[in-house]
Amino acid sequence: MTLTYIVLATFLGGLLSVVIAASLTVTVLSKVVRSLVSLSAGVLLGTALIHLLPEAFESSAGAHELFLTLLGGLLFFFLLEKAELYRHGHHHEGDGDHHHHGFDHEQAGRGGWTVLVGDSIHNFCDGVIIAGAFLVDARLGVVTALAIIAHEIPQEVGDYIVLLNAGFSRSKALLFNALSGLAAVLGGVVGYFVVRPWEDLFPYLLVVASSSFIYVAVADLIPQLQRRLSLRETLSQLLWLAAGLGLILVLVEQFHGH
Repeated sequence: MTLTYIVLATFLGGLLSVVIAASLTVTVLSKVVRSLVSLSAGVLLGTALIHLLPEAFESSAGAHELFLTLLGGLLFFFLLEKAELYRHGHHHEGDGDHHHHGFDHEQAGRGGWTVLVGDSIHNFCDGVIIAGAFLVDARLGVVTALAIIAHEIPQEVGDYIVLLNAGFSRSKALLFNALSGLAAVLGGVVGYFVVRPWEDLFPYLLVVASSSFIYVAVADLIPQLQRRLSLRETLSQLLWLAAGLGLILVLVEQFHGH
């Protein structure tokens, strides 16, 4: 039954964001992507700091070893992004990032395969993380899967807009993003069979998951929010960020209450 939950969660995590991106117009996507970035930053930080890390530190694993794992995880994802194998691009033409006109077309033309490979590796890692969380506790798996879906949506929306700006048809952009998303299912299945026999490693896997969420939020999402905005736009960012944190707090309280 656990494997079924993992497959369903990774399938939704890998494809739901792609379907959302494909169902909206580019104009609408361009308007909502910034709010989604704020929301997902709150969800990721809340999941890592309020749910996953406390769960790991309440285990019998040593705090010193867990902190070393957290540090190692942050460095690992930093190096992956350096190699352009764990990238999280959400920019698009006219988004205010001050790229020259046609930047997205050049990026998609020169690095299209790199982006697809990077997204696939990212999604595979997400699948392993979801599997590890479900193996610890089904409720933990649900929160982790929701956090991953939340941060996948702005990522896939950004990738989808870039591909459309580069001249891809809607169907072709959807197909490429969907194939990349299916890597999460593969990661979930591999994670289930590889991680399951090593129960003592579950707390460390939760810390690795936390390091992934913290890295994405701090190194990628929050810097996108650090631009000069009007008071109204700043308040909107804060409200979406707080909504993400509040969602995780409510879920954690609900689960602990049962």
